[in-house]
Amino acid sequence: MLRDITLGQYYQTESVIHRLDPRVKLGGTLGYIISLFFFRNFLGYGVAAVFLATVIGLSHVPFRFIVKGMKAIVFLLLITVTFNLFLTPGRELVSVWKLTITVEGLRTAVTMAIRLTMLIIGSSLMTLTTTPNNLTDGMESMMKPLKAFRVPVHEVAMIMSIALRFIPILLEETDKIMKAQIARGADFETGNIVRRAKALVPLLVPLFISAFRRANDLAMAMEARCYRGGEGRTKMKPLIYQRRDRLGQICILAYLAISITAGRLRF
Repeated sequence: MLRDITLGQYYQTESVIHRLDPRVKLGGTLGYIISLFFFRNFLGYGVAAVFLATVIGLSHVPFRFIVKGMKAIVFLLLITVTFNLFLTPGRELVSVWKLTITVEGLRTAVTMAIRLTMLIIGSSLMTLTTTPNNLTDGMESMMKPLKAFRVPVHEVAMIMSIALRFIPILLEETDKIMKAQIARGADFETGNIVRRAKALVPLLVPLFISAFRRANDLAMAMEARCYRGGEGRTKMKPLIYQRRDRLGQICILAYLAISITAGRLRF
C-alpha cells in the first residue's frame, strides 16, 4: 500500500499539462479544490468530474496510476462515510437496531466521499505533472506579495517543495524497513489495534533516524553549494507565461463559472 501513494511523485511524459506554467497548475488546483465546497447538488460534481477526466486525458498519465493512490485513504474515506451516514439527523430512511440512516445522512456521506476522492485525485495530478523545481518556483512566484509583510517567501516555498519531494522517499524507506523487520519475524498484520500499534514502534524509530540523517545530508549538500536563500538568486529557467498558459487560465475560469453556477442551482 505504501508504494501506491502517488502524492509527491512526478510522472515523466510529454503532454500539454506537463508543459503548462506551474503557477497555472497551482492556481487551477486551488480553484478546483475550493469549487468542490460550493456545490449544493450533484450537477456541480458532474461538471467537476468531466473537467477532471478531461485534464487526466490531456496529461497522458495513466488513470490506473492515479487511482491507485486512493488505496492509502480508503480507511479515512470509510470512517468519513460511516460517521456521516449514521450520525446525521434528519428524515429516517432505514433503521437497524440502534443505527439509523437518514436521507440527509446518505446525501452527506455520498457528497463527502465524492468530494474527498476528487480532492485527492486533483492534488495528485498536480504533483504528477509538475517537477519539484517548477513547483518551488511557482509557489515562490505566487507568494511574492507576502514579501511586503516580511514573510520569507523563498524559504517557505523551498520547505514545502522539499516536504513533497521527501514523501515518496520516506515511503520507500518505510517499505524497506518493514520488509527487513518482517524478515526478522516482525508481525504487522495480525492482532488488535493496540498490538498493531506496538508493532509499529520498531518501525518508527529507524524511520525517524533515517529521516534526520537524510535531512542532515541535504543541509550539508546545500551548504557545500553555498546556498544562501532567495535574495539575489537568479534562475536557470525563469517562468514565462506563454499562449498555452493563458488558454489554460481561460479554461479554468470557464470551469469555475460553469461548475459553481450549475452546482448552486436548486431543483
